[in-house]
Amino acid sequence: MNAGRPHPGRFITFEGGEGAGKSTQIRLLSEALEKAGHAVLQTREPGGSPGAEEIRSLLVTGDGDRWTGMTEVLLHFAARADHLERVVRPALSEGKWVLCDRFVDSSMAYQGVAQALGRHLIRDLTNLVVTTTMPDLTLILDLPVTDGLARAGARDDGEDRYEKMGQAFHETLRQAFLDIATDEPQRCKVIDATTDINAVHHAIWAATAKRFDL
Repeated sequence: MNAGRPHPGRFITFEGGEGAGKSTQIRLLSEALEKAGHAVLQTREPGGSPGAEEIRSLLVTGDGDRWTGMTEVLLHFAARADHLERVVRPALSEGKWVLCDRFVDSSMAYQGVAQALGRHLIRDLTNLVVTTTMPDLTLILDLPVTDGLARAGARDDGEDRYEKMGQAFHETLRQAFLDIATDEPQRCKVIDATTDINAVHHAIWAATAKRFDL
């Protein structure tokens, strides 16, 4: 929680490996929050603003070795800087609930750990770009890597660059997200994503309601 942040909105991020079902669960939580009378903005990273969406196309398509790890993380944070300035912070200042598909924890897991750039680099970039605009709640959707990659492989959106990075990469990624949750239990909640869509949604709603006294 960021009690000192000067805005009335709420910032919830969704994290997890490929095929975890984040997009579906963001939509369902958004619908539930709107029924409860809240204004909601759904967004995503990389992307979320016109400039950041252009950078997204560079990151999620092409061969797995298209970029070095350092180039890749700088592209992610460049997109994030634009997204925060043009979309996230204005929405929060208006009192909206911002639901974001991925945020800085993905940079930590993907580039900091799985691509071995190191946690300190990601923390330094986070301090520079994100400053105090950290999530009030992070929901980490967890499921076995083989299940997630099978789900992701069924999509036909052309955004498969990370899926090509191999089983070992994704196993490391999964553990990185679980370690983040262990390190920051007040902010992060791990959600079992192996159950059906409605069960996952109920678990997410329960975590959200508890965190924000809904």
